[in-house]
Amino acid sequence: MNASFLQVLICLAAGIVLIILLTAKYRVHAFFALLLACFVVGIGVQMPVPEILKASKEGFGNIMRSLGLIIVLGTTLGVLLEHTGCTRVMADYILRRTGEKRAPLAMSITGFVVGLPIFCDSGFIVLSGLNHSIAKRTGISMAVMAVSLATGLYAVHCLLPPHPGAAAAAGTIGVDYGKLIGVGVLVAIPSMIIGYAWAIYAGKKWPETGSRHPATEEKEQETIKGPKTLAAFLPVIVPILLIALHSFFVMEKENGAGWQNIILIAGEPVIALSIGILLAFAAGRQWKRDTVSHLLTESAEKAGGILVIIGAGGAFGAVLAATGLGKHLGNSTALENMGIFFPFLLTAVLKTAQGSSTVAIITAASIVQPLLPAMGLDSENGRLITVLAMGAGSMMISHANDAYFWVIAKFSGLNMRTMLRVYTLASIWMGLVTLLTVYILSRCISY
Repeated sequence: MNASFLQVLICLAAGIVLIILLTAKYRVHAFFALLLACFVVGIGVQMPVPEILKASKEGFGNIMRSLGLIIVLGTTLGVLLEHTGCTRVMADYILRRTGEKRAPLAMSITGFVVGLPIFCDSGFIVLSGLNHSIAKRTGISMAVMAVSLATGLYAVHCLLPPHPGAAAAAGTIGVDYGKLIGVGVLVAIPSMIIGYAWAIYAGKKWPETGSRHPATEEKEQETIKGPKTLAAFLPVIVPILLIALHSFFVMEKENGAGWQNIILIAGEPVIALSIGILLAFAAGRQWKRDTVSHLLTESAEKAGGILVIIGAGGAFGAVLAATGLGKHLGNSTALENMGIFFPFLLTAVLKTAQGSSTVAIITAASIVQPLLPAMGLDSENGRLITVLAMGAGSMMISHANDAYFWVIAKFSGLNMRTMLRVYTLASIWMGLVTLLTVYILSRCISY
């Protein structure tokens, strides 16, 4: 195989277009779209089919080895927090602290906290009944309340593990999960704030009362007593603290004290998430064997759908690496001048075109990884900045081809016009502010 630079670029463009068309227009599952893209790119650059298969299998296996357990355990933790009522308890606690006059801020903070372990769409569905109740009690526009909650969830979903996009990008690029979580939380805060601020401004300008979704009414009628406040927060806070502490202590190469070694073990993402799961079980009451079996089965099934997409993304990345794209662009001054703006723009285009933040960031990570030296980002801090820049790009632009867009509209009763003017514009502001935050951060650290 000796493909020219132009040939590689044309084949790469063809592969990306194929992914966008299949996922966005024809609604083909992202796994099959990514797998087909492997063969389109590989055959286009005259790679023998056995080599394409070998690269695809290795890429799939490598990403599963690094992310498989994390995704399954993170999904399980989210399912258990929903079932035990921990999410509602956390939301009620934050609302009491902020007051009803600041209800939108309370829902934004709630989304931020609940969104740390739970996917944004699941978190919104779980909290939508509470959101309706608060909107009715306070008289605040549903457009304000819904978008405040949605943007709080969205900020962490796009930037932090164990969410699949950020986790896969970290695994592909080679970023420590603990460091990404620690820095990513700080980067996500301005994103949450601008999302909340736009919801207040635009929601009042285009008020929409919304209507209840039947599923919301059913959930709201349930009167299952939730756990105590501390018990509700522990499954979220403890794993994050353990992973962050692990990231801090792992920098010390010499053997530390016994308690440091314990933290190093407990702070491994797999162990930390397992501890969170145990704490979530402890927060529940009257566990029955059938209930536990159902929840664990549901968790495994949810994780399976995510894992096949991530695995296919790893396969696509391995095929791209085998084409020699990184070598072709190794001396490109254009990429070096673009820096973090290239991964941001690439991810933003993919997200806007096909709708899924997860698919966008996984695909972008596969393309960007071999180009890190050319962009001057092939260092520990450079890779961290790259992942955060792709996270910012994966926020833009959420519109009618994004499943989360319709979850918000469906469970809040907001019409298309209101959604586009309030939520879609909020996602643009979030992406731009996050990029600005990452850029400022990149100027403050050396890489």
